[in-house]
Amino acid sequence: MSTKPPPPSTPADTRIPQGRLPEDRGPFAWLRALGPRGRRAFGGAFGGYALDSYDFFTLPLSMVAIAAYFGLDSGQTGLLTTVTLVVSAIGGAVAGVLADRIGRVKALMITVITYAVFTVLCGFAPNYETLLAFRALQGLGFGGEWAVGAILVAEYASAKHRGRTLGAIQSSWAVGWALAVIVYTLVFQYVDEDTAWRVMFWTGALPALLVIYVRRHVSDAPGATEQRLESADKNAVGSFAGIFKPELLRTTLFAVLLSTGVQGGYYTLATWVPTYLKSERGLTVIGTGGYLTFLISGAFIGYLTGGYLTDKLGRKRNITLFAFLSATCILAYTNIPDGANGLLLVLGFPLGFCMSAIFSGFGSFLSELYPTAVRGTGQGFTYNTGRAAGAFFPTLVGFLADSWGVGGALVFGAVGYGLAVLALFGLPETRGRELL
Repeated sequence: MSTKPPPPSTPADTRIPQGRLPEDRGPFAWLRALGPRGRRAFGGAFGGYALDSYDFFTLPLSMVAIAAYFGLDSGQTGLLTTVTLVVSAIGGAVAGVLADRIGRVKALMITVITYAVFTVLCGFAPNYETLLAFRALQGLGFGGEWAVGAILVAEYASAKHRGRTLGAIQSSWAVGWALAVIVYTLVFQYVDEDTAWRVMFWTGALPALLVIYVRRHVSDAPGATEQRLESADKNAVGSFAGIFKPELLRTTLFAVLLSTGVQGGYYTLATWVPTYLKSERGLTVIGTGGYLTFLISGAFIGYLTGGYLTDKLGRKRNITLFAFLSATCILAYTNIPDGANGLLLVLGFPLGFCMSAIFSGFGSFLSELYPTAVRGTGQGFTYNTGRAAGAFFPTLVGFLADSWGVGGALVFGAVGYGLAVLALFGLPETRGRELL
């Protein structure tokens, strides 16, 4: 019998489970796990969504100047945002189909070029009707970018890290928002308001640079591409009929309701908070930029935190938690008494944190709800149809603002978060699901 002593034991906290690499630890394990090609895809999707955000916020930040220039009332001003979001449903659905039929990267480039071109054209609009038309067409690209970019990265990400990875993609929205506020502050300080809003739109040409990078360095995930091309039902690939088949109908309907609620609440705030700060709280351009800095800082950290929690708690629990907290923050933010602008500043951070953290699970959750052959179509349709329906929230706030005031009307955004929680009762939990 051998008397060889047993090997020394390894402390439990230093053991590496079989199949796991030593580097699969730490706060950036999700980024390392993507691999070189996945990280390039991440860079393209991150940049695309950041610039998507930048182009979107050129309008809310310029709304007061635009309304004064064209002599618009609150309803007409709100319609500019609503038409963007409604048409984005068409753009998102079409982009999803294209992503399934021609590939994720090609569809991503098409969406980026579309929203950049029409944002620039908005700056040349001679009247309200033309601006409305250009803004609607900008929505075609705006609607498709997130869905396509999220799927591109989701198919590179592991099931373990998918929530954090897609949460990091979502955080780029705050980066684009912050860039728009910086440019807004500079432009409106040094350029006359009648011209400043046009300059804001002209800076929307920036995304053209991103397309060059995507074209040269980004490619679709090989495994997902093979599955998409080898689908047993060729007629279902990139087909709207595919996401309304009996086995997916319930998922599609409840995913649309979920998206409607979350985005109705979000776009109510994103559209009207700058106006609320200027018109009802009496803040200057510099003051508004300062307050938005707290809101955006909270949003950035919220996206990253929500991405972590959606992996830890699950997709549904994360959304439920932040739906409740977002509704609570809206009520608190809009009931701050006059003269207490310091408290308004402080509450901007948790408001931005909560209303952004709820989005962090969307990229992974919607991707995991659909099979590869219709993943782009399903995610593009549900997210953007919900965005279109939620777009009527800002318009309703615009009409209510004339009688309730902007602050009072903003409370309506809390209703959207209630709808989101109801929708979760019809959807499965997908944490840990492999994308097959």
